[in-house]
Amino acid sequence: MLHGALAASVTPLCDGGRALDEGAFAPLVAFLQRGGVSGTLALGTTGEGILLSVSERRRAAELFVGAARALPAGGTPFAVAVHCGAQTTGDTVALAEHAATIGAAAAVVIGPPYYAFDDAALLQHFGAAARACAPLPFYAYEFAARAGYSLSADLIRRLRDTAPNLCGLKVSNPAWDRVEPYLQLGLDAFIGFEGLIERGLAAGAKGAVSGLAAAFPELVAAEVRAPSPEGSARLQETRQALQAFPFHAALKTTLGLRGVPVRDDVRAPLRRLSDVEKARLRMALADLGVG
Repeated sequence: MLHGALAASVTPLCDGGRALDEGAFAPLVAFLQRGGVSGTLALGTTGEGILLSVSERRRAAELFVGAARALPAGGTPFAVAVHCGAQTTGDTVALAEHAATIGAAAAVVIGPPYYAFDDAALLQHFGAAARACAPLPFYAYEFAARAGYSLSADLIRRLRDTAPNLCGLKVSNPAWDRVEPYLQLGLDAFIGFEGLIERGLAAGAKGAVSGLAAAFPELVAAEVRAPSPEGSARLQETRQALQAFPFHAALKTTLGLRGVPVRDDVRAPLRRLSDVEKARLRMALADLGVG
């Protein structure tokens, strides 16, 4: 079961974003653990999972899980949840099954983007994914801005009745009224939008799964441990500074600035920052006193 603060990790790439940078996974995971988060969500929105092939996603998941297992003994346990959402049910099932076989802590699935689906179709899709990884903990991923639609509360209730391993949800919607209903379902909910972590925890959320924590795990971990208006404001300011640029490249550039050997390569059509943008990002982070 997942708990506390998790980083929605980037995926290390090289060769202009065309290949996995396998040597960077272990130092990235070690950096995240040192930052105080309890684990990571691999290959989600921040991790460019939808842009990678199924074989690349399998290999990246193995590298994340292997890096977590290789962390020094005696340290804080570090969970690797694997995002398995894909455009088709077949690919989603294959990735969920793989997550279970490699020893991931959980499988997480967003609804397939692009097409509109009714609840009957989504129930079949999510149910197939949950069965494929059972008894591994299974989490639905609600992010209307990326899927193109929201998962209805009724759908989640019906899925809970048919998928005993459904443990909770990641909810990344940035508006409170699009988050609160999911906190009333009796499942473990994780907040994705950093500006709502304090409010979400007060309303019963189990923790947070944060893209900002991919580069600043210590800031998000501190806010989840001791939520405060000041901490929330700091997270929002830091995210806004990075979101002034292409976000994935900004996160990877920031990791490099912080001494983590992650290249700024991203999978096209995402793009890297220009030299001018990198200089502006360094200035923005310096102004905030982070990094």
